[in-house]
Amino acid sequence: MSMVHPNVLDVSELLRPEPKFVDKEVSKFRDYTVDETDPLKERVRRTYKLMHTHQTVDFVKGRHADWLKFDHFKATVRQALEKLNDLVDESDPDLDLPNIVHAFQTAERARAEFPELDWLHLTGLIHDLGKVMAFYGEPQWAVVGDTFPVGCEWGPSIVYREDSFVDNPDGANPKYNTKNGMYEPNCGLEQLTMSWGHDEYLYRVLKHNGSTLPEQALHMIRYHSFYPWHSGGDYHHLTNEKDEQTKQWVLMFNRYDLYTKSTTLPDIEALWPYYQSLIDKYCPGELEF
Repeated sequence: MSMVHPNVLDVSELLRPEPKFVDKEVSKFRDYTVDETDPLKERVRRTYKLMHTHQTVDFVKGRHADWLKFDHFKATVRQALEKLNDLVDESDPDLDLPNIVHAFQTAERARAEFPELDWLHLTGLIHDLGKVMAFYGEPQWAVVGDTFPVGCEWGPSIVYREDSFVDNPDGANPKYNTKNGMYEPNCGLEQLTMSWGHDEYLYRVLKHNGSTLPEQALHMIRYHSFYPWHSGGDYHHLTNEKDEQTKQWVLMFNRYDLYTKSTTLPDIEALWPYYQSLIDKYCPGELEF
């Protein structure tokens, strides 16, 4: 069970104006325009097309049955993070560097703004750790990218929404293709079955292994890729009042997740001792993945 920490402030105390630490215009992030002459943009578009074709209710149930046994491998947080040296996220239009670079960029910016919130620094470091699934047989379209609920009508702000779902069989299933689909109105985020990816997986891994990160940290991890909800304005007919508070935490974290993406490289080796102390505090030892 997650703990309540004395250094977890009210989220209203953590909100900041538009970030000033970015190295390009804020409007230039998350550029999903189609450009067949740009190999990076085409790679991103292909990844989302595969995701939106294959992420169905049945597919997600199958991933739960497989991955939530937590019997794929055992590793410390550092060992798992170091695997991300060899992962470039094929859904990311903003960064074409190994994912571990993004992990330290996110963590260090959170640390710079809130040096007293060590749990937030660690959340930044590990938020994408679920992407280790890519080294154990999962295609990237089932690991990376924005998430969305399966089993209901797809939100209008989903990336490439207009034409990328045409081959998804749930779109022809009356149990799943209505506004509420298989859910009750205002049932809340925790009742939704999200498309399978690194967010949900890491959340479940941390819960399974008894991490003492606060509830806010776990929410940031679980929903940081749910852009159609926290940034696109979709799915409010399925959320509840508690989720509005969660959204504020996720948006606060989004400053560090999105806007720190840069070609400026952190000195990872020099930073490890500090972050290892946080791992030992909140997620010690060998974890079951």
